[in-house]
Order: sequence, then C-alpha cells, then structure tokens
Amino acid sequence: MAVHGSKKVIFAALAGNSLIAITKFAAAAYTGSSAMLSEAIHSLVDTGNQGLLLYGLKRAARPADRAHSFGYGMELYFWTFVVAILIFAVGAGVSMYEGVIKVLNPHPVSSPHINYIVLGVSMIFEAGAWWIAYKEFQTRRGGLSLLAAVRRSKDPAVFTVLFEDSAAMLGLIAAFAGIALADALEIPELDGAASIVIGLILAFTAAFLAYESKALLIGESAQPEVITGVREIIGAHPGILAVNELLTMHLGPEDILLNLSVDFDGALDSDAVEAAVSGLERRIKETYPEITRIFIEAQAIAAHLSRRGNSGE
Repeated sequence: MAVHGSKKVIFAALAGNSLIAITKFAAAAYTGSSAMLSEAIHSLVDTGNQGLLLYGLKRAARPADRAHSFGYGMELYFWTFVVAILIFAVGAGVSMYEGVIKVLNPHPVSSPHINYIVLGVSMIFEAGAWWIAYKEFQTRRGGLSLLAAVRRSKDPAVFTVLFEDSAAMLGLIAAFAGIALADALEIPELDGAASIVIGLILAFTAAFLAYESKALLIGESAQPEVITGVREIIGAHPGILAVNELLTMHLGPEDILLNLSVDFDGALDSDAVEAAVSGLERRIKETYPEITRIFIEAQAIAAHLSRRGNSGE
C-alpha cells in the first residue's frame, strides 16, 4: 500500500512537470525571460527526478539474492540522495548562473503577458500535483507537525515530491513577481534577480533533502514506539529474564531488521528456548509487519556485559 501511494504521487508529479517544462521552455524562448528559463530548467530537473525515484522504487523492490541477502530496499535511499544532488547542481546552479548573467547584461522581457499565462497555468498544475502529494503525506503524518513528520518518515519518495512541488510553487511565485516588477518598473535586472531567488529556493530544498536522505542511507533505527512495543512483547514472556540488547535498522520504508540478545531462564531446555524464539518472532511480526527480519541471540546477561566491557563499548 505504501509503495502504491508513493508511485501515485510520483506519477502525478511526473505528468504535471513534463507538460509544464515544455510550456515554460517555449515561453522562455519567445519572451527571453531569465526567470522563465530558470523555471523551465526547474521543471525539467523535477521531471528527471521523478523518473529517478520511480527507478529507485523498482530497484528497491527486487527480492534478496546471494549478493544482497537483505534485499535492495536501501537503493531507494541512494536514488533519493542523487535527486537531491541533481536539484542542487543542475536546478540551483543553472538558475543562479542564468540570473547573474541577466543582472549583468539586462534586456527587457518581450510579451510578458505570455509569461503570466504560462505561470498561471503552471501554478494550477503544480497545485494539483502538490495536493496529491500532501494528501498522501497526511495519511502517514499522524498528529505530528509537518517538519517532525518528514524527519520521522522512512519513505523518501513521498516527502521528496512534496518538497519539490512546494519549491516549485515558491519558484513560480518568485518568477511571477520578478517578471511583473521588471515590466512595471522597467528594471529588467529584476527578472534576473527572480532567477537567483529561484536558485536559492532550490539550493535550500536540495540541502534539506540531502540531509534527510543521508540519514536514511547510512541506516536509521525503527521508531521509538516500535522499539518500546517490541520490548514489551519480549518482557511479557515468562521465560525471559532480561533484554541484553535490541538493535533495529530500516532496510527500506517498510522493511526493518531486528537483532535481539536476550537472557533466557536457565531452567529452560533447548526445546523450550526454540519454542520461545519461534513464538516471539511470530508475535512481533504480527504486531509490527514492517519488521521483516528477526535474529534472536540467547545469551546470559553476565556474558553480554562482559563482552561489552572487553570490546570497550
């Protein structure tokens, strides 16, 4: 269900940005607007980014094999990081470069009304794509604030598209204001200034997405409530004396690895321990389906503490 929702958001953004990019490039070529050209580049980059996210989802869905025994789920995080780099290097870089050139060599924007029409239509398409992404994000947000929900989210596809569309809306507003002011005040440098503002918006968006995807790429643990719930399940078992260690890591948005070290009651024989392990695995996976791999180690707490001390942990 999560993957289906992610793809729906990406396809909506891909369709909108493809049409918008073509229209913007035509308008930029006809009017000579720097801000419009920056917006066209922005939409083109976003279109490519959505293609990369779809590619990442497809690659991440491959089953585990001998070379990658835990599967390919984390490949989505890699492609999300690539998207952030492309936004910064191509979108922000070219927009600011184009803006600086226009400020240094200003020339009036011809037929500005064409830009107004294109920007207005683009806002409608972008608003539609943004709303689809926002609704999908809301279903996973819970009662958290927008920023807190992004920080906790393990599905970068949805929040990447949401932030891309948000940046696109801000860029359209900046382009509209820059072109309108340049036309009304007869100061063509303002068109270039708008392009620079668009570049700064993209740079900020790219930096934020790179930071979030980097955290996922190097490995993030499960949510605190999941960890607490697992501890409660283990603690409720009468044959377990203590939880020595509980380690989790997201291998994908809905793919969590769980490693446990527990101290079983010494009175239990091997068959009882084996039954306890099987029961714990079944109970944990029923309660938290996103935990797909569980490894349980039986170890006395004294031995565990001794090993930690010897390793300097």
